[in-house]
Amino acid sequence: MLDKELEGEKPPKKKNRGIYLLPNLLTSASLFGGFYSVIASLDGNYEYAAIAIFISAVFDCLDGRIARLTGTTSKFGVEYDSLSDLVAFGLAPGVLIFTWALRPFGRYGWLAAFLFVVCATLRLARFNVQISTVESKNFKGLPVPAAAALIASTVLMFFYFDHGETAKHIIVLIFVYTMAFLMVSNIKFYSFKELNLSQRMPFRLLVAIIFLLIVIAAEPQFMLFILTFGYVISGPVMFLVYRRKKRATKDVVVEVEKEPGKNEG
Repeated sequence: MLDKELEGEKPPKKKNRGIYLLPNLLTSASLFGGFYSVIASLDGNYEYAAIAIFISAVFDCLDGRIARLTGTTSKFGVEYDSLSDLVAFGLAPGVLIFTWALRPFGRYGWLAAFLFVVCATLRLARFNVQISTVESKNFKGLPVPAAAALIASTVLMFFYFDHGETAKHIIVLIFVYTMAFLMVSNIKFYSFKELNLSQRMPFRLLVAIIFLLIVIAAEPQFMLFILTFGYVISGPVMFLVYRRKKRATKDVVVEVEKEPGKNEG
């Protein structure tokens, strides 16, 4: 070492072991929203719990976008974001749906809520493993934040329209099992990752977004439910359309292959 210093060679620099503050602070805000949602659910403040899940979803969208725009992505940030999503969009909705609607089912109620949580965990684990191989424009399986958003918007919808207790329990139970299946399925959902806000977009897109924000502001409970429900069913609908087109194409190919035989006869 002394010889190298005498020769003018500098010792190797230590690697920077710090973390990027901005995206991780946003992830922490998302985690806080999920934790507050759990506390609000246990206190019986179900509307606040649902709103906290939507706030977590906003911060969850911002941390990844900002990290990519500012070039501050890191392995630590990816893992921290995944763990935060588990709390905000797995545990928090699970506690909310149990305390709000599934408690009357007893053991079957908390088992249904646990099914939602474990499927959300499996969905996040699969995403982390396949993050470098999946298509950028599509998600494989229902994204966990979308499932949590549908749970939260359903809670707000019931408070808005003041539906009966029996309908609430049955509908939420059906939603839980359906979304648990969709999260671990191979059905593809649009990811919106190709939407780059820093690039030039058509003028009509700006007008459409402003109009959508105005409509949401006018009837937030109703419109949030419509948007989240529409996104959740978009995957199965497109899957069925694709299967139908593929079957129709296969039938056409079979008919074309049969034609030469008919002519020869």
